[in-house]
Amino acid sequence: MPINKSRIINNLLETIICITILILLSIECILNLTPPIARDALIHHLAIPKLWLNNGGFYEMKWADFSYFPMNVDLLYMIPIYFNKDFIANFIHMSFGIGTALLIYYYLNNRLSRIAGLLGIFVFLSTPIVVRMSTQAYVDLGLTFFTTASIISFIRYRDGGFKEFKWLFFSSVAMGLALGTKYNALIVFFFLSLAIVFVYSRDTKKQYKAIGHGAIFFLISLLVFSPWLIKNIILTGNPLYPLFKGSVYSIVSADTNIGFFKMRELLYGDNFWETLLIPIRIFFQGQDNSSRYFDGVLNPVLIILSPFALMNKSFYRDKIFFISFAVFFILTVFFLEQKAFSVDQIVRYILPVIPLLSILTVMGLINIWNWAMNRSILSRNILVVVILVFFTLILSKNIFYIKNYYQNINPLNYISGKESRDEFIARHNSSYPAIKYTNTHTPANARIRLVFLAGRGYYLDRIYDEGASYGIGDVRGLAENSHGDRLFQAYLHSLGCTHLLVRTDLFLKYLQDNYTKETTNRLFQQMKKSTEIIYNANGYAVYRLI
Repeated sequence: MPINKSRIINNLLETIICITILILLSIECILNLTPPIARDALIHHLAIPKLWLNNGGFYEMKWADFSYFPMNVDLLYMIPIYFNKDFIANFIHMSFGIGTALLIYYYLNNRLSRIAGLLGIFVFLSTPIVVRMSTQAYVDLGLTFFTTASIISFIRYRDGGFKEFKWLFFSSVAMGLALGTKYNALIVFFFLSLAIVFVYSRDTKKQYKAIGHGAIFFLISLLVFSPWLIKNIILTGNPLYPLFKGSVYSIVSADTNIGFFKMRELLYGDNFWETLLIPIRIFFQGQDNSSRYFDGVLNPVLIILSPFALMNKSFYRDKIFFISFAVFFILTVFFLEQKAFSVDQIVRYILPVIPLLSILTVMGLINIWNWAMNRSILSRNILVVVILVFFTLILSKNIFYIKNYYQNINPLNYISGKESRDEFIARHNSSYPAIKYTNTHTPANARIRLVFLAGRGYYLDRIYDEGASYGIGDVRGLAENSHGDRLFQAYLHSLGCTHLLVRTDLFLKYLQDNYTKETTNRLFQQMKKSTEIIYNANGYAVYRLI
């Protein structure tokens, strides 16, 4: 039999891509064997489920607005927390990333080839923000999986001439689950609800049926989402609490935009155009743990190669749909952040567009490759080298990110037993020694008030809460009621706690920046009379109320 060189090359490429993907997943698995240390996991995604478990069941936490968010994925985290295996929550979140990658593979394999599908998996899973999210117990990959499943199901429904109702049903259920995961899904919900009506009407010329199909999608999605809406109606009267909880969130004015641009300039030195170009800059300038640079890293390949997907007309309507959705979602997130008076454009907020951009990137790369193959032999050889070098260089950003991220977490000492769980957590979370002390040296029924800990209370084994603005309201109240012993003690005990856990450097800085030395000294005198310091080290103090 003659040797099929093309098939051998394809098999080799598939093997190389599969091995690369397995290496990436292996690295993530190693990282996921470590205890949770991610910020929002300690504040919200693991902390709220743990508080429910410690309390014996659900209870309302009026102090924590984020406890009113939909929590489909967070509920899954209760299982590993209950069995004291919280690191499994990292794997749960990672599994949603893998599920999204498989949806990308399903689409590209059916449309193009197995190699295209594997490339799609690699482009998506190796994107830095996806790597980071795959090792943290957040919910963003859950949102991304459900929204991608909803979109792909709708595409499948359209491909079948709108005759296979099951795909519309799957799309609706997936969207409902996305809405029950994170409020950001409302943007996708709005887009898809309108898109279904528009696309059905344009493809079939049946407007009334189009409205009917849109209504079916809307109602099924809403039904799946409804438990969280009902809960919030009962608790707050607002189904989407804390969204629209006050006039500041519901009134849109020109001043809001001016304030946003001015605030970026004051905080970060961004001029008007730099701020306006944030939807593009996030792909080039992202940095982890930097509010100025969007607290996350993407790869510019996602928008450099995506336009090349339009080089040919195949699957053109899918490509236009994906591009339209990506542009709409990114711009909506950008402008909604302005309306919410937030200067922090967070990369993970746009994660639902990354799977579609990964698909477009692979399509663009293949189009460029096919175009190069149709050139003369000399031109083709030069272009092949240029394409391979470009793709390798631009994806090397992902490789260097993974290397640096792994070194920063440094999991092997913990996994090998050279570093204890407490030592590992303390290395990444400066408040942990104070929290560990609190767990050991306070009564089981103690109630802890956090001050300037930004809500990072997951590792507390006591019921806790936090005042307004991370405790600023508490400090202000203590300072303003420090004129008399009885007045001060009355306010202190009105906080409803037995202990205060305070980050001392921020506590002192806030007092120095906002109060006179006389007021500060008076406050500390009252604190000395009404509390006992039982722990004070490494920038944190624990006060027991007398």
